[in-house]
Order: sequence, then C-alpha cells, then structure tokens
Amino acid sequence: MSATFPDLLVIAASNGENLKLAQRFASQASALGQTAEVLDLTTVDLPLFTPRMQQQGSPEAVAALEQQLMTAPRWVICAPEYNGSIPPSLSNAIAWLSVQGNDFRALFNGRPIAMATFSGGGGMELLVSLRIQLTHLGAQVVGRQLLSNHAKPPQDESINDLLQRLLQMEPLQL
Repeated sequence: MSATFPDLLVIAASNGENLKLAQRFASQASALGQTAEVLDLTTVDLPLFTPRMQQQGSPEAVAALEQQLMTAPRWVICAPEYNGSIPPSLSNAIAWLSVQGNDFRALFNGRPIAMATFSGGGGMELLVSLRIQLTHLGAQVVGRQLLSNHAKPPQDESINDLLQRLLQMEPLQL
C-alpha cells in the first residue's frame, strides 16, 4: 500500500492567529479539490540551532520535519511578524533544515511557496524578510502575499486567489 502525500503543506509558525489562518488555507485548498495538511511548527521539538548543537548531530525531529516537508510539492507559510522579522520557530526550523546534507538549498530549491501573515504589528517586514530568505534558498515565491491583522482580517477571496496562483506553479526539476 502506498502512502498518500498532500498536494499542499500549510506551515503555521505560531499557535495563535496564524494557526487559524493556516487552517483556513487548508480548508480552502480542500474546497478547490486539493489535499492539504497543516504543520504547526510550535509542536515540533527542535532545540535552538547553534554550530555547537549541529556538531552534536541533528535531533530526530529534524529528519521527521524534513520528510514531512519533502512530501508536499507546494507550501504556504503563515507566520507572524516578530520584532520586525521572521519568528523564532520558523527561523530555527529553517536553520536546522538548511544544514541537512551537502546542499543547504536542497529542500527549498525550486519549490513553490506562498506567504501569509496575521500580525499584531505591520506584517510587511516579515513578508519582505521571508521573501528574501526563501528566494536566497532557491524557492519560487508567489508574487502575491497575504497581509492581515485585526483591523484587516483575511478574506476568503484573497486566500483563494493566493492558492490559485500557487497551485498553477510546478516545482522546478533541478
């Protein structure tokens, strides 16, 4: 019996509003006939990445996380702005994932990724920082992004539009 893999992995980098936003993306993807899975990074037990920790070897959770990410051809990342940048849960996960194997870009290279945020602050600095990092890692980042907050809640039409754009993209074969 073969395992089934999701068409889309929706990554939540917080367990608050961005987890709710991730669940909305997954639900909307299902309505579009796609299989979607939500990954809550706050439930992944990753120690703080440091070169000293890396010398001790990768934690078991990194291999499981990497495998889960590899199974989905497309991702949506839902993250809050944290001190004007990327939240620690996401930054730490990316740091661990980028030191697996010989090519730090391997997991991200050519992968279509959409970005969304529900932020208590502006949110734009997160989106800019994350776009720079994902592009550096070789990802195909969707041109449109979703920025929302309490004053400007995410709209189903915007989620649907972002998903439609992402689903049209194919992972690059490198």
